[in-house]
Amino acid sequence: MTVVPITSPDLDAAEVSWFAALCSDDYEYLGVPEGRLRSSWAHCSSIVKEAETQGFRNILCPSSYQVGQDTLSFVAGCAPITDKINMLAAVRCGEMQPIMLARTIATLDHMLEGRLTVNIISSDFPGEKADSAFRYQRSREVVEILKQAWTQDEITYKGEVYDFDKLWTDPAKPYQTGGPLLYFGGYSPAALDLCGQHCDVYLMWPEAKDALAARMKAVHAVAEQYGRTLDYGLRVHVVVRDTEAEAREWAEHIVSKLDDEQGRAIRERSLDATSLGVSHQARNRELADMEGFVEPHLWTGVGRARSGCGAALVGSTDQVLSELEHYQKMGIRAFILSGYPHLDECRHFGQKVLPQMKTTQLNSAYGRLPASTPMTPLGAGLRR
Repeated sequence: MTVVPITSPDLDAAEVSWFAALCSDDYEYLGVPEGRLRSSWAHCSSIVKEAETQGFRNILCPSSYQVGQDTLSFVAGCAPITDKINMLAAVRCGEMQPIMLARTIATLDHMLEGRLTVNIISSDFPGEKADSAFRYQRSREVVEILKQAWTQDEITYKGEVYDFDKLWTDPAKPYQTGGPLLYFGGYSPAALDLCGQHCDVYLMWPEAKDALAARMKAVHAVAEQYGRTLDYGLRVHVVVRDTEAEAREWAEHIVSKLDDEQGRAIRERSLDATSLGVSHQARNRELADMEGFVEPHLWTGVGRARSGCGAALVGSTDQVLSELEHYQKMGIRAFILSGYPHLDECRHFGQKVLPQMKTTQLNSAYGRLPASTPMTPLGAGLRR
């Protein structure tokens, strides 16, 4: 299997992250809402605090229009209740005017004292059915304007969507010199080109390992054209127990009350429900065996009631650890994990698997902290 070159020299360490269920995506039984697991500030912030306690290095705060909470407001609220974990804020490009977005992100970065990372999203808006090429062009322009705002005192930009002439940007400079690390996921040629030129971590949803390796190779080829190398990440659910039988039993438990019509409604309410990436997750389910496994420990049952990331690593502590080590050998350096219910599975993984992994926090292209602040040993690897 091809191993994709990556920038970071600390190859035996990975950024292991958890997931804050802001978008009404927490269940004991998939598709069956429970009040105790609803998307509230109290519940979702408790997930963040538990992830920090367990030693996760970052936490994805997703974005949705239909359900849940506002991502950037939530991240701001987490600043005073955390002091170690990074916050990976999902930002839908075009939702906010880009110069205002630059100021908002810079403010959050100061509130978090450099613990902010950003997930660039290119989905449609409510009522919008935009062409994929346009959505990624809009995202490209937003990212390029953000970088100007974070590194220059003046913005001059003429694109297909945005046009600015000599706009003064002071004091919208982030805590991290040059701005936060940019995570990105997308499957179209336009998406790969944007990521290869401007972003730092290419995120993938779970597929068979050969498919992941091919995708990484394609992204690397694009980045190489721009004289850059990237880090690679995998967003995947987990079910980990002492034995494989116990893990499979819990996987069956969480889908035991799932009504297929309710599952379809949950999938289709997402604005990315018709995206290329989601179609690949659906294809996983078509290729899976009778128990829903597309590989010996990659279970597609989650995708029956979830758009986006639709598969889970299921197995014993040793089996899940071995799977993650295999991904690391392929060149994957970032893992964004979740499980149902999120608090319980956070503890299971945090207590059983995480202590056996060497973890790190990835760095932005310019370094995570201001020049006046000593670097901590947490970071590994600078992006070019």
